[in-house]
Amino acid sequence: MAEATATTDPDPAAIAALKHVGLVGGLTETKVSCAALGDRLDASTQTASRRLQTLESAGYIERDVVGDGQWVRVTDAGEAALRAEYADYRRLFESEVELVLRGAVTGGMGEGRHYITLSGYAEQFRERLGYEPFPGTLNVDLTEESVRRRGEMAGIDAVPIDAWEDEDRTYGAASCYGVTLVAGDDRYEEVHAIVPDRTHHDDDQLELIAPERLRDALALDDGHDVEVRVAATSRADEPAEDAEGADDAAEPDAPETEAA
Repeated sequence: MAEATATTDPDPAAIAALKHVGLVGGLTETKVSCAALGDRLDASTQTASRRLQTLESAGYIERDVVGDGQWVRVTDAGEAALRAEYADYRRLFESEVELVLRGAVTGGMGEGRHYITLSGYAEQFRERLGYEPFPGTLNVDLTEESVRRRGEMAGIDAVPIDAWEDEDRTYGAASCYGVTLVAGDDRYEEVHAIVPDRTHHDDDQLELIAPERLRDALALDDGHDVEVRVAATSRADEPAEDAEGADDAAEPDAPETEAA
């Protein structure tokens, strides 16, 4: 789990502009006119230009301005943002959504053990995940295709881990996504992918936690191929929903009557 760093995401208006750029040229380089983009966004040419600048500053597009317009290419980060939007719509229109990411086990820097065992995180893990994680993470290097699809995780329900602070510093928030880890014919279902809200790590690596050391449980070594099957999950400490109107629906006892 990595230390949090600050960043600024584009607002929904800029994401709308990104969608239109993608629709015009797909995810390859395409020529864009601010006037034409403004028409599609029902906005002025100046507003369209500002939104492209915002996307460029966020690293979602690359631009090459020429005399009669500009060449624009959607970056990997931009594609991830669009996939996150797509995942939201999947949640809206599809009853069950599972995301399968693929990669290979790799060694870490030992940061996971440090962060997982910090009291402010450990207490939340026990309460919200329902178990105390093994003190360390399993790191998975994602394939190129899975890196592109990782943005879809944003549309899957996860368990929130709140930010907290001690006397020295503030520790960032994170999300824990429910995962089934598959290695060959073996699988381990009580796994969570822990994703800090802000991180300096690249999107090509995913950190997994579980009650046991996953390397031992699934006999994994560096380089072993695995599947990370992500599905919606909820907090273990959420109270079970009471049957709707159960108390109200119960029929009262019939009043006692004396025999004639």
